[in-house]
Amino acid sequence: MEQSFLAYLRGRTRQLPQVAVGIGDDAAVIDWPEPSVSNGLQQIACTDQIIDGVDFRSDEQSLVDIGFKSMAINLSDIAAMGARPASALVTLALPSDNATEIAGEVYEGILEAAQRYQVAVAGGDLSTYDGPLSISITILGWAEQPWLRSGAEEGDALFVTGALGGSLLGRHLRPEPRVELAAKLNETVKVHAAIDVSDGFSLDLDRMLAASRMGAELSLESLPISDAAHEFAKTSGRTPLQHAWSDGEDFELIFCVSSEDAEVIEKTDWGVPVTRVGKVVGRTGLWKRVETSKFERVFPQGFVHGETDTAAAE
Repeated sequence: MEQSFLAYLRGRTRQLPQVAVGIGDDAAVIDWPEPSVSNGLQQIACTDQIIDGVDFRSDEQSLVDIGFKSMAINLSDIAAMGARPASALVTLALPSDNATEIAGEVYEGILEAAQRYQVAVAGGDLSTYDGPLSISITILGWAEQPWLRSGAEEGDALFVTGALGGSLLGRHLRPEPRVELAAKLNETVKVHAAIDVSDGFSLDLDRMLAASRMGAELSLESLPISDAAHEFAKTSGRTPLQHAWSDGEDFELIFCVSSEDAEVIEKTDWGVPVTRVGKVVGRTGLWKRVETSKFERVFPQGFVHGETDTAAAE
């Protein structure tokens, strides 16, 4: 539903004034009205909403953790654009019962994330109603050359940060958006395309490659699998690799660079794991290596809003 509606919305808004990069990437890119005051920077804007009973369960999870997550998921989108966050607008729709107490706890988590990543809380809105807690945050940032999903080039090396899978065992409530890593990468190499892992490694990778009209040859044995994925696999009936392939809310970065820059990345200590997992190819789709020179088609899997996707890597 989400992807089809976004396609509809892009068509319906085509006659409106446009920004540099609009609907369809991790964040929007907005040119300054007066280039002379921009100092060579573009504004980056993203927004996300999470709702009780859909994206979290307030009867089972800490409201402080939920508030932290609401900021972190937006910061992950900012990182995926190669941008620096600057300020946030926070809107809370609060259940009528205990509204003040709920708002206070949620804001403690929001402010913790804001302090950690040096983001100003510039304002927002509060309202109460007869419904579940909803948190909507908009983050504004800046970038010199924003990373897009559409810039992958044939022959590029593909990388992923951190470790994948098993986030539902608790890591999804305290994700670590790769804002600092994105800044370090910007200082060292030229990232051609990037996306964050929100709905699943393979699904988000496929989205980035589709935007670039490219595909990928992957070494699945090199995927960095989290300890949580191994733990989850003991009871889930799925393998650790399947969890790494498709579990959502890892909030890691997938990105690609030239083969020359790939050598730099592999020789540098980034402070967090950065793993080479394959390369970009001209034929579309995802392909796994089965022999030295042979590849087999594999299909993306992850959380699709409004749908259930069951195709998986073996």
